[in-house]
Amino acid sequence: MNTADFLLELAPEESIALAEAGREYSFAELRASVSVLIGRLSVLGLTPGTPVGIMAPNGLFWVSAYLAALRMGLVVVPLAVTLPTEEVVARVRWVGADALLVGRAQAEALRLSLPRTLPVVVERKERLVPKPRSAPIELPDAVDVDPDQDALYMFTSGTTGDPRAVRLTHRNIQANTTSILGYLDITSTDRMLVVLPFTYVFGLSLLHTHLRAGAAMVIQPTFVFPQAVVDRMVSARCTGFAGVPSTFGMLLRNSTFGSVAIPSLRTIQQAGGRLAPALVEQMAQAQPQARVFVMYGATEATARLSYLPPEELARRPGSIGRGIPGVDLRVLDRDGVHVAPGEVGEIWAGGANVSPGYLDDPEATARKMPGGMLRTGDLAKVDEDGYIYVVDRVEDFIKSREHRISSQDVESAALAIPDVVAAAAVGLPDDTAGERVELVVVRRRGSGLLVADVMAHCRDHLSRHMVPEVVRIVDALPLDANGKVIKREVRAMCLRLAEGLSGAVERIGATDVDDDSVGGVKVS
Repeated sequence: MNTADFLLELAPEESIALAEAGREYSFAELRASVSVLIGRLSVLGLTPGTPVGIMAPNGLFWVSAYLAALRMGLVVVPLAVTLPTEEVVARVRWVGADALLVGRAQAEALRLSLPRTLPVVVERKERLVPKPRSAPIELPDAVDVDPDQDALYMFTSGTTGDPRAVRLTHRNIQANTTSILGYLDITSTDRMLVVLPFTYVFGLSLLHTHLRAGAAMVIQPTFVFPQAVVDRMVSARCTGFAGVPSTFGMLLRNSTFGSVAIPSLRTIQQAGGRLAPALVEQMAQAQPQARVFVMYGATEATARLSYLPPEELARRPGSIGRGIPGVDLRVLDRDGVHVAPGEVGEIWAGGANVSPGYLDDPEATARKMPGGMLRTGDLAKVDEDGYIYVVDRVEDFIKSREHRISSQDVESAALAIPDVVAAAAVGLPDDTAGERVELVVVRRRGSGLLVADVMAHCRDHLSRHMVPEVVRIVDALPLDANGKVIKREVRAMCLRLAEGLSGAVERIGATDVDDDSVGGVKVS
């Protein structure tokens, strides 16, 4: 079955599909909008299997463009609206996209940069939903597709010189959507507040599951003001919310999320990285009527790989749970043997949701997905019952003297401080230790938290070799378009700051600084 048909198959015509900018659109109106865009794409003469890019904010146009392209058997290439123009052009060229669907603002920004030969379909919101008719608009028949045909090219990271696109098939999407709905009780009465972009695999999985369930998605266009998100959650009577660690750090410590009752909220989803146990506990206490699902996934797995049942949240702090239905999740040592409880190994995954590989990169595919299994690059432990606990990313471990230090353990200690909104621990080159631990934190608005306070807390709650030598308080951490901390940019920032300070002064940050500066230099 074509994935567009799969996603819309069960949705009642009269149910609300999307709410954005003060207007709600039913599934009947969404289908009409999809039909309009199919008409606009059809004149371009695109053949099934052709890549087409979509660059627009979350909303009716994005969803309609996505479903229209899938229905036509095209391969969708989601492009984040935050990408620099030169990166957009590079990615479009690299995947060989033969058309681009763009929002109005994005069209203006790209106008002078795109090749003139590339067809561009620009959003015309006033024409997306035709005027009411006596009979519903019939969608053209969907193109028959092989289940293993590519449906998506999802970029993970990279620069203009080294893009990497994950191939996701119709089978991948349908399998993962079915698995997620197997443990999340989403119905046509649900209303999910969406802050994650659909260009991010977690955000896209919200779209998939809620379309399939016939549920509504309430589009929140920005997360700049966390209180506005809470207000929208209340006013729109949202039953669900999903976010990454930075999302919940901001909500819990820079809004009334923890003090205002939101009785409609019944499900909270967290993925996209490890959320400190202190914040998970605070999140559960903030809205006790809501069930909190801690999940784990990867772009190469279409979205989700594991979840921790809400009833296990208090019993197994820090766990990502076990594999979701249809996923074979293992923690293996270097010899490919299952680790014993308490030992560290790498998480491997298998299942119908695992990508067949990277686009035009057989070497990376063979390295990352040998034999069809996915090597996640995450190190973890298991307990006696098979529940998994991520220790850290392989590349984020800090190697200091004879110790291997988990950056996530240092961050979790800092995030236990109520005034800390976000934290990132990194290793910086050190002549004596090999790497030294540096900690960068963002404090709650209006907080008087000092570097010395953070250092004292770390000394009290971490082993001596894990205590950061330098603490920096900044206004914000570098985040990608999906709200995830970019560790390489944190390291680069720390290196730039360190180069401007003498070694003697730099060490003051670890011992006796009593304001939010390091060596007298304001860090912001």
